[in-house]
Amino acid sequence: MRIAVYLPLLLPALLAVLARPLSDRMHPRHATWLLTGAAAVLAGCGVVALALLVASALVRLPPVASLGRLSRTVLGPDTTYRISVGTLAGILLTAAAMAATASLIRWYRGLAAAHRQARRLPGRGQAVILDDQAASAYALPGRPGRIVVTAGMLEALDDTGRAALLAHERAHLAGFHHLFTSATRLAAAANPLLRPAARAVEYTIERWADEEAASAVGDRRLVANAIGRAALAATPGRPPGMPAALGAVFAPAHRATHAAGPIPRRVAALLAPAPPRRLALLAVVLAVTLLAGVCALKAANDLQDLLALASSY
Repeated sequence: MRIAVYLPLLLPALLAVLARPLSDRMHPRHATWLLTGAAAVLAGCGVVALALLVASALVRLPPVASLGRLSRTVLGPDTTYRISVGTLAGILLTAAAMAATASLIRWYRGLAAAHRQARRLPGRGQAVILDDQAASAYALPGRPGRIVVTAGMLEALDDTGRAALLAHERAHLAGFHHLFTSATRLAAAANPLLRPAARAVEYTIERWADEEAASAVGDRRLVANAIGRAALAATPGRPPGMPAALGAVFAPAHRATHAAGPIPRRVAALLAPAPPRRLALLAVVLAVTLLAGVCALKAANDLQDLLALASSY
């Protein structure tokens, strides 16, 4: 059990290394799905591994073994090493649970605020123009989802740029991109080793929306130009009309759209040919994810067999 239970705790570091190559070399839609799924599975396997380490240490305590009528001879001695590992695992498991709970609360509050804000916006169309000279644009999921664009942003773009901007924001709504970022942030809250994967997903959803905009406009170069002009015109800070609570769900993705860092990467990606499928990278990530799942199941099965044997004596 020892090797199997520790591997799920270490494999997220490998995904952290692969996150940047995946976001750069794979089609952003495929990279988003792959990184999100892998992060969720690895976070879950890590939590299971910590719980197994805690359980393995607890059942060897004399009071617990006696209560469960478990043979301490079969279980083995309650060594200082097991106590230390179990205690550390318990601390990490508690911290992961608290961080994940806080992340879920922020997500719920942000999403509820987004739905309320979407319902309050005037008009019935999907796009809403705010009479504000601060240049900004963002999407609000809801029933229905809305796209908010300021007059300042529209003035900074020509007709093609406006079409690209609206297509980009529509892609965020149609693809439910906020769910991908929320899932990876939750996974990163449970396991900080997954933070690079969460940051990569914040980038790939923007790239995904860029590719959808390029398909709608029909010219990748024009979309790249529109992204650059929108980034230069964008007003720093929270967008006008966006409540502070929405930052828990949307602020990082919004910064990824307008901050200086990812913009050159996005523009360069659009000026290059559309990214092909990268089966080698796909196979590596799937293998890492599968290995973590197998190891977690193996560790759980080993502990179950040990407890069954100890209870039979």
